[in-house]
Amino acid sequence: MTLEEQNVEKTNTVTLPPSRRDFLGLAIQGSAVAAAATLPGISAAAQAKGQTTMQTTTTSEHYKPAVRFGLGGVPLGNEFAVITEKDAYATLEAAWSAGVRYYDTSPWYGLGLCERRFGNFLHTKDRSEYVLSSMVGKLLKASRQNNAHEYFPFTPSPNNLVFDYTADGVKRSIEDSLQRLGLDALDIVFVHDLSPDNSYLPSPWEEQFEIARKGAFSALTRMREEGIIKGRGLGVNRPEPIMKLLDVADPDVCLLASQYSLIDHKNALHHVFPAARAKGVSFVVGSSLNAGFISGSQRYNYGKENYKIPLPIIEKRQMLREVAGRHGVDLRTAALQFSATPDIALALVVGAASEQQIVADYSSMQVKIPAEFWAELKERKLIEQDAPVPG
Repeated sequence: MTLEEQNVEKTNTVTLPPSRRDFLGLAIQGSAVAAAATLPGISAAAQAKGQTTMQTTTTSEHYKPAVRFGLGGVPLGNEFAVITEKDAYATLEAAWSAGVRYYDTSPWYGLGLCERRFGNFLHTKDRSEYVLSSMVGKLLKASRQNNAHEYFPFTPSPNNLVFDYTADGVKRSIEDSLQRLGLDALDIVFVHDLSPDNSYLPSPWEEQFEIARKGAFSALTRMREEGIIKGRGLGVNRPEPIMKLLDVADPDVCLLASQYSLIDHKNALHHVFPAARAKGVSFVVGSSLNAGFISGSQRYNYGKENYKIPLPIIEKRQMLREVAGRHGVDLRTAALQFSATPDIALALVVGAASEQQIVADYSSMQVKIPAEFWAELKERKLIEQDAPVPG
């Protein structure tokens, strides 16, 4: 028997009680019962203009955020370099001014730095105008002898990191995130980095997954039922945890990082997408540029050794560049649009370290790419024959 036994059709009206901690404490009690959430919708005309004024509709199954493009918080957590406060807020201001209305963060990004920056900016905005996601599974504890620089050499964070995928850990993590953000609600919560590529886990990922199955997943389902959150799922770099989750739970949306890009998309297209589609589960697609690799960075995806790039990956990027050059296409633009095209991709999340970067990425979604470019990629077998491409 799975953790979730039924879907109950209803529309949630979220009214937070005076004490979030009390409410969160109540939310983790009892069994996990799946419930529906309101689906904010936007008109086709508004989408075409990049606007995201929310309208209320109802779904009997899964929460689907009415946003197609989001700002990811990894760079603003100083993962790759020092980003000053001035530049961080300029990036956030540029994103908002351009029309970005989805913001994805995590306690992991700079060990609290990104959440603090996002919250300082977003708390001045109307909460109904944007979608916000964060993650659970990692608690932060301040200490003079902290180990923050073991994970992020450029972060000023004073925190130690503790993995905790229990129900109580979820309650604590969400409350801590809301305090760092200075906000009163999250829309989506992802269980973070519960994956075989996470070398920091205190025990094998399968053992941690079992803890989360009994704790984090159950607690988040209950929180959705109570209206504390609207959607929940996994945020991982590898497909194995998502496939496992589909067997034991009923997530709304998962963050698919490093799994669907021009460089690497075969497994997601042929295995992960069909399995998720059968369950009505959708994806937020992250790392369409493979942590900046496609646009020229000397790193590929994430991790301490992401500078060790396999030669076939480098060669494929060069071949993609050659085809793009023949058709007058910006490869970064093509990569962003490619990752956003599948029907199962609800939103594309892109990290940005400057105002110029986020404006360029957002503008890229409006560019028309010639069909001949995509046809040549398929002809040269640089992308899968059945991979959907922009129309």
